[in-house]
Amino acid sequence: MQLPETTLTTTGLPASGKGSVLLIACGALAREILAIKAANGLDHLDLQCLPAILHNHPERIVPEVRKAVAKHRHAYDQVFVVYADCGTGGLLEAACQDMGVNMVVGPHCYSFFEGNAAFTAHDEITAFYLTDFLVRQFDAFVWEPLGLGRHPDLRNMYFGNYEKLVYQAQTDDAALTVKAQECAERLGLIFERRFTGYGDLTPALTSLKG
Repeated sequence: MQLPETTLTTTGLPASGKGSVLLIACGALAREILAIKAANGLDHLDLQCLPAILHNHPERIVPEVRKAVAKHRHAYDQVFVVYADCGTGGLLEAACQDMGVNMVVGPHCYSFFEGNAAFTAHDEITAFYLTDFLVRQFDAFVWEPLGLGRHPDLRNMYFGNYEKLVYQAQTDDAALTVKAQECAERLGLIFERRFTGYGDLTPALTSLKG
């Protein structure tokens, strides 16, 4: 299923009403979740994605997740939130506990794609991370929101303390790798590619029973 990324960015993906477990997820994870579902025969999982642009507005994530859970929980046996903390400062975890739903473990998607244990072991404080989605949407999520198209002189202010760009590749796509290298060059950072696949996201989803 090929999803328009402009839709995933601004609108999200509505639940189909099919399945016993509803995943409420970030639109930036839609392709990966659908790939895991297909590869593992997880037909009992339904997917609703909130707009990926919430990635740039973490203060809006908790209210939007709460609304989605309240809207859909009566129609499913279980609701599972496919966000990590994602800049909410622990508020999303507290909200999930309050609502009685579980969520993916980790501080952000870069961590659970790498594998939370491996990401912690790297201890990289001078690395800037991109996933497949963020490579494809680099301009919409990084370049333009930071005003770098209009004011390229701001690059050093935002990225002067970074040393490298780490592309966490979920898929083995040569074209995406080239684009990720170009992103690193635009930011003036050393480029590193790591093939992570789906990391801890796969066991998190395959453990959900219908």
